[in-house]
Amino acid sequence: MRLPALALLLAAGLLRTQASPPARSFQLDYEENCFRKDGAPFRYISGSIHYARVPRPAWRDRLLKMYMSGLNAVQVYVPWNYHEPLPGVYDFAGDRDMEAFLDLTAELGLLVILRPGPYICAEWEMGGLPAWLLWKPDIVLRSSDPAYLAAVDSWLHVLLPKVKPRLYQNGGNIISVQVENEYGSYYACDYEYLRHLLGSFRALLGSEVLLFTTDSTQAEELRCGTLQGLYATVDFGPGSNVTEAFGAQRQVEPKGPLVNSEYYTGWLDYWGEAHASTSPARVARGLEDMLQLGASVNMQVVSRYMFHGGTNFAYWSGADFKDQYKPVTTSYDYDAPLSEAGDPTEKLFAIRTVISKFQPLPVGPMPPATPKYPYGRVVLQKYADLLDVLDMLCPSGPIQSQFPLTFEAIKQAHGFVVYRTQLPRDVLDPAMLGAPPHSICDRGYVMLQKEYRGTLERDGQTMLPVTGKAGDTLDVLLENMGRISFGANISDFKGLLGNLSLDSSPLSNWQIYPLAIDAAIQQGWPHAAPPKSSNGGRAGPAFYTGTFETPGITWDTFVKFPGWSKGQLWINGFNLGRYWPRRGPQQTLFVPGSVLHVGCPNNITVLELEGAPPAPFLLFLDQPLFNKTLSCST
Repeated sequence: MRLPALALLLAAGLLRTQASPPARSFQLDYEENCFRKDGAPFRYISGSIHYARVPRPAWRDRLLKMYMSGLNAVQVYVPWNYHEPLPGVYDFAGDRDMEAFLDLTAELGLLVILRPGPYICAEWEMGGLPAWLLWKPDIVLRSSDPAYLAAVDSWLHVLLPKVKPRLYQNGGNIISVQVENEYGSYYACDYEYLRHLLGSFRALLGSEVLLFTTDSTQAEELRCGTLQGLYATVDFGPGSNVTEAFGAQRQVEPKGPLVNSEYYTGWLDYWGEAHASTSPARVARGLEDMLQLGASVNMQVVSRYMFHGGTNFAYWSGADFKDQYKPVTTSYDYDAPLSEAGDPTEKLFAIRTVISKFQPLPVGPMPPATPKYPYGRVVLQKYADLLDVLDMLCPSGPIQSQFPLTFEAIKQAHGFVVYRTQLPRDVLDPAMLGAPPHSICDRGYVMLQKEYRGTLERDGQTMLPVTGKAGDTLDVLLENMGRISFGANISDFKGLLGNLSLDSSPLSNWQIYPLAIDAAIQQGWPHAAPPKSSNGGRAGPAFYTGTFETPGITWDTFVKFPGWSKGQLWINGFNLGRYWPRRGPQQTLFVPGSVLHVGCPNNITVLELEGAPPAPFLLFLDQPLFNKTLSCST
């Protein structure tokens, strides 16, 4: 299953040994139940890190700390949607420069277990699949649906040629490559799909690379997630019986190395639930038990292995569906051995001690925690209500439709869309504005005549009482909180999926505004524009701005939102993600020092969705806060 803590991969051999192995080889030895690297028995102890959750300037620091922890490999996901935002449009620059990240791992002496999907889960938006796949509403994801396979093939023909020169047998440091991810947990159980992927990976990467799968220890999942020609590995956490868990792997792989591809060193957080944690002693004990069996291990933070989790910047956090929709927090700290800010924790040193019992540690000290700075209090001013700047945020104007259209129908992947109509009649006595079940995806902020009336929520409140006159303007700002990343519900359409009604009478004649907020902010708005005149005390969606200067340093920091409700934060045009202190548990957002400036003002833009405090300010701290979970109804 997942993407986010410490992933210790247990390995003993993925390709049958040859009589005369080549000078550089990484193979499975089925006789000795081990991996062989250049002909010699080999075990890897790896940890997961997601380059998409770590700013590029911090890559070296995080990887070096992983190396000094005693790891000899890292496990790396490739999120398809991070690199192909639109069909045929590819982005491998800056923070998305996967090749630079892989080359850095090689420079630091780390081997790589690569997990290129096409589906990855990782608690990442839609499990790494691009939202534009849903432009075809009836597409069957993760299956042999021709439309899906065509998109996958196009992507793999771009991605895998970048990988091939970096394979171990070709002189690089990638020792194995995973095909799909925890496919046995998906309802489709489509062997034709797995066979298609196997053929594509072999055609594009060659016959020598070790290809593998990962599934839970459940027999049914191993049945649907494994395929001849792909070495089957398992994942489980510290609470599992190690012997029984590897016994499940032995049911599908009677010979070969034992491998735990996702050893959960922690767990992820959902908005509205308690901050997750796993004791260092428990994690260390489970790791030692596996290593004593000769297994290879990858340490992850939750159902998604993390040695270092990082941050779900912008709109990249995913969601789960467990009886209800459960969006993942912006922080992907997951109680990992390296914290969200990259700091070594007690858990890291406990793991390092265990590793030292089985292999020598690198010589030298562990790099220290990155410096933090409490920049203090920064006063903000209201710039404008969101509805007063629609011309800036949607310059092409609204889309006209008799009934609401989904985000996917109007080709809006992330963020926000305004749905506007008029009351068809006078409503002197309160009438119920309502939505069909499961049709608010995911939160709808309701304004009537620009006055905020309340919030509709997926799996929550879906009705509000309203009064007004015929012709009054009704606006609903829809927020996408992240597409489901695991399970059967990953075709997670966003927006208004059904029509709103007034006392059961459907509303019609909608104007739909897809908002390009990030594009406007990256072009200097709103700091380069004069403030709009607006009702300073009005609740509801509004933009706030402010600036601060650093005292000659750009150190990492954490920003707290005293009295704020829920929204999005940008500093110097960089989208730092969602804040939601009313819901919790996360109370601060991580601000990497690399986004800050020295010698000029740092521009802050906040989109508050429900209501800012009367005297709005932000507070910059030198440590994060994860408070008790607050009410899920706020």
